[in-house]
Parts: sequence; structure tokens; C-alpha cells
Amino acid sequence: MALTQASTTITVSTRGPGFTDLTHEVQEWLRKIGARDGLLTAYIRHTSASLTIQENADPDVRRDLLDALDRLAPRSQEYRHRTEGSDDMPAHIKSALTSVSTSIPVVNGRAAFGTWQALYLVEHRDAPHRREVVLHFLGEIA
Repeated sequence: MALTQASTTITVSTRGPGFTDLTHEVQEWLRKIGARDGLLTAYIRHTSASLTIQENADPDVRRDLLDALDRLAPRSQEYRHRTEGSDDMPAHIKSALTSVSTSIPVVNGRAAFGTWQALYLVEHRDAPHRREVVLHFLGEIA
């Protein structure tokens, strides 16, 4: 079977700092396009939010991760870049420490997440935002 490509952009509304689970939306898109086996790339088009694959069972994991990122990039630090407020540069640092893209194998039409894994958008800014995530599939389509 020949390799085929498909892509889409999903828009995600965030409520401020935290994790938004994208797993269901990703799995539904793969089903809709008839994906079989291949590779899915997820890419966020922003510099103050990021993507991560993390545990989906215990919400304390996500809370602890946010706390750890706050310790690594505290607002109290004197940053040169403060154009959009005190949360601006820390958000850029947190995004740089995490990831703006990730690749996920697709097997038998489903993203091959582990039992306790999910794909999350991580919002690093205080205010709600509308974020765009580009999904790109390369592989077999039924």
C-alpha cells in the first residue's frame, strides 16, 4: 500500500495555566481519515504553550509538573522580555523546556499511546487563549 498524507488544524480554547487533553480529538481524526499504520506528528503553532505526552490517570502528576515548571521559570525573576506581562517570558521558557511537537506511531488506525498516556496541550500563560495544533499523518489510509 502507498503512503498517503493528511493534515488538519484543531483549535483549542484554554482557560489559563494547565493541561488540555487532546487524545480523544486526535483518535477521532485518525478514525475519520481512515488511518491505518503510520506516523502522526502534532505541532503547536505558539511559543508560550507546548505539547507533551504524560500520565492520564492521576491528576496530581499534571499539578506537580506545573509546579516544577513554575520553579524552573519563576515570575519573580527579572527578565528583559516583559512585553505582554510578568507571565510572558516564563511561558516562553516553559515552552522551550517542554516541546512544540511530538511524533506518535499509529498502529491499526489508532495512536499507539501506552495505557496511562495522553497527549496534552500545556498552556503556560495566565489568560485564556485559542491555540492551534497542526496534526499531520503520514502512512496508510484505508
